[in-house]
Amino acid sequence: MSEQTQRIVSLLPSATEILYWLGVGDQVVGVTYECAVPEEAASKPHVTNTIIPEGATPAEIDVIIGEAMASSSQLYTLDIELLRSLEPTIIVTQDLCRVCALPAGQVAEAVEMLGTDATVVSYDPMTLDGVLDEIEVLATAVGATAGERKVAELRATLADHRSAIPSERPKVLLLEWPDPPYTPGHWIPDQIAAAGGEVLLGHPGGRSSSTTWDAVAASEADVLIVAPCGFTEEQAEEQLAQVVARSDLADLPAIQNGRTYAIDADSFIVRPGPRLIDGIAELRSLIYR
Repeated sequence: MSEQTQRIVSLLPSATEILYWLGVGDQVVGVTYECAVPEEAASKPHVTNTIIPEGATPAEIDVIIGEAMASSSQLYTLDIELLRSLEPTIIVTQDLCRVCALPAGQVAEAVEMLGTDATVVSYDPMTLDGVLDEIEVLATAVGATAGERKVAELRATLADHRSAIPSERPKVLLLEWPDPPYTPGHWIPDQIAAAGGEVLLGHPGGRSSSTTWDAVAASEADVLIVAPCGFTEEQAEEQLAQVVARSDLADLPAIQNGRTYAIDADSFIVRPGPRLIDGIAELRSLIYR
């Protein structure tokens, strides 16, 4: 199918960003309520919503997610009639994280119910190199001819980062969620390693996992970074302050030495798109500050 005839619905913020980055943003006809990068994406029709209320704290969100998982309830809703009216030819979704977006299976069921022949593309990278591989796959699926060249540029930048890793690396603990504490999985440990940090309590290529404050206290982290998904850097700073104030972490080297930082996770860490490479430089600036 040619680029000119495609009508793309993106059900994943990272995919929306990638589509615009690839130069096919004009073919995107529908997005999620979270798709705001680039800014023009936010003006497209929103085909999903969430049961998570705006302004909820990390602890409140954790409870909502836990209850939804226990009852097999959906965290996200799909506007079937709006989707029908958009007449998509390609729908980009994921099976990576039920907490992040609608799963591909549910979208495929909706497509079948609509009786459309839209192609459902599932975007599911687990590692940093896998992100680049999957961007290339997505580029091919939507006919973005610039994909191979642009991904090659990202690979070259990543190689430069990896070749500049110092021999002595600080021990880095990144909390992907602060209440309760979650340690990073997927591509995030790869990012920390490429930034020159020794990854603590990470799960490279696996899922982010809950941990205990005792494990955090025993980690001997030289650098502590709080990177909560879905929160601004200012909000992350507030959550970092709460973590640093815990009496059971008082002896952690990172806290003793004032090497504790917050980061804009959505921009640099948790959304698997081109900005993950920028995230390596952002992490390095914190790790070696």
